[in-house]
Amino acid sequence: MFSNILWMIMFIVFMLFYPRLIIAQMLWKLEQAAVVMEKRTTKAKNIVLRKISKKPGKNVKNSVKNFLEFFAIQPVTLDPYGIVKKVEHIMDMSEERFDYFVDQVAPGMGVEQKQNIKMGMSGAVTLNSVAKVVRHFVETVRKTKNLQMALILQMQLPQIERISKALLSGTEALTNGWPIGDTIGNLAAAHLVGKKGRMKEYEKDVMLSRKTVGKRTVYIMKARGPGGRLGKIGKAVERLVKEKKISKIITIDAAAKLEGERTGTIAEGVGVALGGIGVDRTYIENTAVKRKIPLDSIVIKMSQEEAIQPMKKEVLTTVPYVLQRVAERIKATKGRGAVLVIGVGNSSGVGNNQKAAMEADVMIKRVDRQMKIRERKMKQKKKQSLANLFWGN
Repeated sequence: MFSNILWMIMFIVFMLFYPRLIIAQMLWKLEQAAVVMEKRTTKAKNIVLRKISKKPGKNVKNSVKNFLEFFAIQPVTLDPYGIVKKVEHIMDMSEERFDYFVDQVAPGMGVEQKQNIKMGMSGAVTLNSVAKVVRHFVETVRKTKNLQMALILQMQLPQIERISKALLSGTEALTNGWPIGDTIGNLAAAHLVGKKGRMKEYEKDVMLSRKTVGKRTVYIMKARGPGGRLGKIGKAVERLVKEKKISKIITIDAAAKLEGERTGTIAEGVGVALGGIGVDRTYIENTAVKRKIPLDSIVIKMSQEEAIQPMKKEVLTTVPYVLQRVAERIKATKGRGAVLVIGVGNSSGVGNNQKAAMEADVMIKRVDRQMKIRERKMKQKKKQSLANLFWGN
């Protein structure tokens, strides 16, 4: 009898306190993750600060700290008519604000260096937003003791941590002017220009070159480099199609791979391979529809994290094969008009001719070696820390 009562009491105590123990354990893990992400935000901020100045003043530090809270409000979508123009307007204002900020904190720097700081700051702002959202949910779980919310956050943490780590690596790459995975389209376009080819600025931050492949006129378009830029590709295409007879548009870009796919896999398709919020793609698609221009796309597969991290050697080695696919698509073009080849993505670290592209190739290999060495050291350090913890040293 006494034994049954004791078991009943233990069962009631277990039912009352077990959920609290689970939440306490989860909160500890979630708190650790939030702290790590906040430290990464601080590291990203310091990377930008060191690029601005070796000894940044208090005003510069405060300016960078305050700008980490920058946000852009998406326009109302209840009435979809004219939404592209609204989004473009917000994007233009956001870009102007970033330009103004960089001019204020780094007035003596060159144009390309300013672009790198601008891109690096963009990565730091995004990383700060991720860290703040994670902190928000951790504190909400702490206050409400909501087990379901804690479980949802814990299930999402591995993916969030991967993104956070990639954003820190991407911030470092963009700030230093290293090519990232998303630069592959611009890199292929710069190689396609050739040794004797020259590019001129055609639209804001958009470069254009003309060459002959066989008997076909080919226009090559990419964002201006080597500073990090995306360029107004959509408007540039719209203008070129009005001025020249275009029989085909070929876009080259990075594309998100599925888990299990190999990084550096090349795929071909139709349509406009151009990511982002969709403004530039809308311009190109509308222009192509009006003129009935075929749209070919060549993509290089990589994970979302690899797209914003320093370019891997596996991605770099795809360039000759991409150019071979481009040549095949040019040869298969019908009609007598020119072919427009667009290198899509961020131009970080890639200049506007083949010589600059070859220099970027060397940089990519060097940075890739550095990243692999750093990763090995971090793994060794982690193993050593676990060993010390286990053996009590």
